[in-house]
Amino acid sequence: MTQLENDSFLRACWRKEAEFTPVWFMRQAGRYLESYRRVRAKNDVLTICKTPELAAKVTVAAVDELGVDAAILFADIMLPLDAMGVKLDLVDGTGPVIENPVAAMEDLEKLKGFSPKDHVPYVLDSVGAVKQALDERVPLIGFSGAPFTLASYLIEGSPSRDFAKTKTMMYSQPELWMALMSRLSRIVSSYLLAQVHAGVDAVQLFDSWSGCLSPTDYHEFVLPYNKEILESLSSSRVPRINFGVGTAGILRTMKEAGGDVIGVDWRVPIDEAWRQVGDMAIQGNLDPATLLGHWPLVEARTKEILARIGGRPGHVFNLGHGVLPETSPERAKELVNFVHKATQQRS
Repeated sequence: MTQLENDSFLRACWRKEAEFTPVWFMRQAGRYLESYRRVRAKNDVLTICKTPELAAKVTVAAVDELGVDAAILFADIMLPLDAMGVKLDLVDGTGPVIENPVAAMEDLEKLKGFSPKDHVPYVLDSVGAVKQALDERVPLIGFSGAPFTLASYLIEGSPSRDFAKTKTMMYSQPELWMALMSRLSRIVSSYLLAQVHAGVDAVQLFDSWSGCLSPTDYHEFVLPYNKEILESLSSSRVPRINFGVGTAGILRTMKEAGGDVIGVDWRVPIDEAWRQVGDMAIQGNLDPATLLGHWPLVEARTKEILARIGGRPGHVFNLGHGVLPETSPERAKELVNFVHKATQQRS
């Protein structure tokens, strides 16, 4: 399919036979790795994101240490908002904190325009640096936050449990909601397309918080914008992954947005999720906390997922969300090796 030494991830995304089930992890380069902690000790997260040589270093180190089948660019979903003049801080243990949340049309109008080449050139340079360092060993995944997830941070001002402010705007200020989501969808589309042109081999849309919505609300307030983004990437010829957390109740509606792969968390059996989305590849879905347990538990849960897949082409093994900071790197590497060996034996 490609010039890559290991293209198992791309083959699975296209639902083609692969030598073994590919594995990668969200938050693959993170605080659980010593290689990342060494870099992080001298730099804050935004500095790493904005320094291509550092972003490339931690991205590639995770691949080297874990033996995964894809790299994911070290970046943060808030980078486009930061580039638009949103004053924010990435607080350890909390997440993004916005200084001036969006509450009215005048707040939205204060935001600057966005051009990937002009406003986040460091991301595109990081893509080039990672591709050079990987030297065609494994593919590179680019990503962006989805409009709803970005909007929720802009409106709430920080991570939320109930998204009350976000839903209040959806319900009571529909014109503002539509203006905000339309603008964010254009930004995300241009951002992902720029990453593709810079050389990424796949893209993932992180709609991390859309699981807080009912199917009706997702269909009305989110679906049109995600669909616009994924359709804008349809001619890019790279796999498009649509991922959310807590989305068991909206999977059928998420499928309507398009894309090539649906990413699911651990709250739904993976075979049931696949039945709901039909003719797409699927990614997931081990609970990240499982890796904090003893190996027999990790092995049992992994075997269950693989048994539910039943050898069907089109499965990318992943956690249901990001690697937890307390995770042992050795345990993560052991999981990668186990999935490879378990699925290679059946092929």
